[in-house]
Amino acid sequence: MSPADRANSRRRQPRRRGSAGSAAKPSGAASGAAKSGAPAKPRMRTVRETSAGGLVVDGLDGPREKRCAALIGRTDRRGRLLWSLPKGHIEEGETAEQTAIREVAEETGINGTVVAELGSIDYWFVTDGRRVHKTVHHYLMRSLGGELSDADVEVTKVAWVPLSELDSRLAYADERRLAEVANRLIDRMENGRQ
Repeated sequence: MSPADRANSRRRQPRRRGSAGSAAKPSGAASGAAKSGAPAKPRMRTVRETSAGGLVVDGLDGPREKRCAALIGRTDRRGRLLWSLPKGHIEEGETAEQTAIREVAEETGINGTVVAELGSIDYWFVTDGRRVHKTVHHYLMRSLGGELSDADVEVTKVAWVPLSELDSRLAYADERRLAEVANRLIDRMENGRQ
């Protein structure tokens, strides 16, 4: 067998991972944890979560310079105020759109209606010994009224932020991209009305 054939043969064999993430050893071989007397680390359980939220805009049909979005500010572990879009878990029997409307109202005090889908954000994090795969569906929403309120315990502050400032105010790159999508949708809607 040529050296190239041997290399290809090795490459095709799947690698198996042990529970601690190291390559599996042949049977009879002791693991490092057993040698050191430390118990093997249990595998983290992976769970999926789905949420929905929205970019609720006041003045959607008005002049561009007067359009504002309701954002929420949350204080992180380091004490920094991070601005983001309101969002929350989809409850049993709810559609993603219904959740977005409910969460925007709960977290900002603003009532809205869904105008268009903006897209979804997908990310992973670890909490309480679980690995969480979270998907958040976002919608462009029209403000129907209400009064800004930070009464929700998860929210530190709420504010109307001009759409032109979203790129500098939103803490997360994925949400900044959704704001760009929203601006393009609003431009198309405006051009359709002319």
